[in-house]
Amino acid sequence: MAAPSLNEEKIHCSFCAKSRDDVERVIAGPGVYICNECVGLCNAVLATLPDPAPAAEIPWPDRATDEEILELLPRIAAASAQVDASLQVWVDRLRDRGVTWAKIGAALGMARQSAWERFSGEE
Repeated sequence: MAAPSLNEEKIHCSFCAKSRDDVERVIAGPGVYICNECVGLCNAVLATLPDPAPAAEIPWPDRATDEEILELLPRIAAASAQVDASLQVWVDRLRDRGVTWAKIGAALGMARQSAWERFSGEE
């Protein structure tokens, strides 16, 4: 079975988790996607002058309530699942081209057997 095309994949923005049907455009990267709305937000953030702040870090989890973090978990899990599904598609495309499990495993920093167990779909 051949890997699905991008048109056949269920694509969501990796940042806001909106479906490609809910936004104007989605830009694809290697296993990640970003919608035009998130690009607009990024452009707005980049256009502002940075505050003279200490070392860059993401402090918001320290200020968020448990409920706010719990509310984000499904969106984070959906983004992770999308990346995993995209990785599966890329591996399937390589296998369609006859690339060996050993080469795929080496590229992913795992043994041939581990790559086969994770991506072959066989048990």
